Amino acid sequence: DTDGINLYYWSLFDGHAGSGAAVVASKLLQHHILGQLQEIVDILRNTAVLPPTCLGEEPDNPSTNSRTLTRAASLRGGVGAPGSPSTPPTRFFTEKKIPHECLVIGAIESAFKEMDLQIERERTVYNISGGCTALVVVYLLGKLYVANAGDSRAIIIRNGEVIPMSSEFTPETERQRLQYLAYMQPHLLGNEFTHLEFPRRVQRKEVGKRMLYRDFNMTGWAYKTIEEDDLKFPLIYGEGKKARVMATIGVTRGLGDHDLKVHDSNIYIKPFLSSSPEVRVYDLLQYEHGPDDVLILATDGLWDVLLNEEVAEAVTNFLPNCDPDDPHRYTLAAQDLVMRARGVLKDRGWRISNDRLGSGDDISVYVIPLIHGNKQS
Repeated sequence: DTDGINLYYWSLFDGHAGSGAAVVASKLLQHHILGQLQEIVDILRNTAVLPPTCLGEEPDNPSTNSRTLTRAASLRGGVGAPGSPSTPPTRFFTEKKIPHECLVIGAIESAFKEMDLQIERERTVYNISGGCTALVVVYLLGKLYVANAGDSRAIIIRNGEVIPMSSEFTPETERQRLQYLAYMQPHLLGNEFTHLEFPRRVQRKEVGKRMLYRDFNMTGWAYKTIEEDDLKFPLIYGEGKKARVMATIGVTRGLGDHDLKVHDSNIYIKPFLSSSPEVRVYDLLQYEHGPDDVLILATDGLWDVLLNEEVAEAVTNFLPNCDPDDPHRYTLAAQDLVMRARGVLKDRGWRISNDRLGSGDDISVYVIPLIHGNKQS
């Protein structure tokens, strides 16, 4: 704020195998993000000029930069012998222009990496246990930046319509990335796993037979002749919420997990787990928003049992029944979603609508208004 730029920040962390990583990230990740943004605050403030390629350089004159050289002219260069100071550098294309939005995305991505490295460095000293998924929202210069590493989810509800603002990263959604890494670095599998995917565990009696399989370069399925190596446990096993990497963990992005190993082995799982978030951008100034238009952030405990459309319907029905001047109505809407996902206790356990099972997982929810008073926030 001292530099004339306001920043708002929200975050959700869903821990596993201990609370340490989630607690540390909840206290420190925003400082890493702020530090990254402070390094480029002068550039962000001057939105009329594109960011310089090299810090300290004067911005290029657009008129001189619009000239495009042909390939032949680029190869010939200009006057002077090859390599002489008077010979222009070889160039095949004009310089890329990087918008300010990409600098903010890069700052958030760098901050996630820094946070993960800090957890790795300090995990023994401060007894930082386990890992966590991370869902972060930064509001800056009229735009929402939603960064997700894990299986939490963010959606925007605008005029009753659902706009997804994140993707879940699970063993199934990241199958090809994980398989490719295992293919390129087979030592990571500890001679106990195969990077190939099969519809079910391969049995010894099936060696020599042809079975359906899928490799990292495939979205479809094909048949292959089963070999001894195919009897190893698959890198990704299970389906849906039961899918696991190396039979251990059900999320593939997040922070921490540096000491996580396959049970009763020395095979580390961290090489397959990424701290890199997906960042999506929403321009608040591009749309008109009403008091019931909101951004919803929630952990997988909510989304495991409620569809986007069910959440949107619940919120759009709940908010109009609240006092419009009540500052707590968005918190009440979040609590209502938690109760809907948890359900009510019946003879056969906790049940939600249509007699479906309620969520047995931890549930955290934010409902954030996209306007504040007469002003977008």
